[in-house]
Amino acid sequence: MRIVVVGTAGAGKTTLAKAIAATLASPHIELDALHWDAGWKALSITDPNEFVRRVAAATASDAWVADGNYGLVRELTWRRATHLVWLDYDRPIIMARVIRRTVVRAVFRTELWSGNVERWRHLLRSSHPIRWAWSTWRRRRAELEALLGQGEQAHLIVHRIRRPVEARHVLQELARAAAPAPTT
Repeated sequence: MRIVVVGTAGAGKTTLAKAIAATLASPHIELDALHWDAGWKALSITDPNEFVRRVAAATASDAWVADGNYGLVRELTWRRATHLVWLDYDRPIIMARVIRRTVVRAVFRTELWSGNVERWRHLLRSSHPIRWAWSTWRRRRAELEALLGQGEQAHLIVHRIRRPVEARHVLQELARAAAPAPTT
């Protein structure tokens, strides 16, 4: 299986993708880790070809679980994927999660990607995940609905999760689908 986990900032994409990858014994690909270089340099801006190359190499195998929403590589990851898991939670759930995550990362100075650490002053940036989640939530939902309604995505088995409790059910469903058929 090749699975892409999507949703707005703070939805829990990486957490769920890691759980799915562990359950299926598949590699986990965190697109943020491929995207961010040291000093919060965004490869999609500084070297988009390198970002695409990294994602292409990471998703070349027969099994993986990737999380992220980068439009630059969406066609690549979605075309190679067999399944798409969409964390489509209401805005209050997203905001609670992204705020909690930000506070924990800032307090504990958690290293994210390429040595980057979330700092309190980052809250002032318009691109900060809290602000980004708030300002893009409605647009991202409409965009994903439109994209998934197109014929190019017909090959994907789509799991649209609207409540956090549904994530566990999707994880179990994916595990059953990946299990080898019993021999008789």
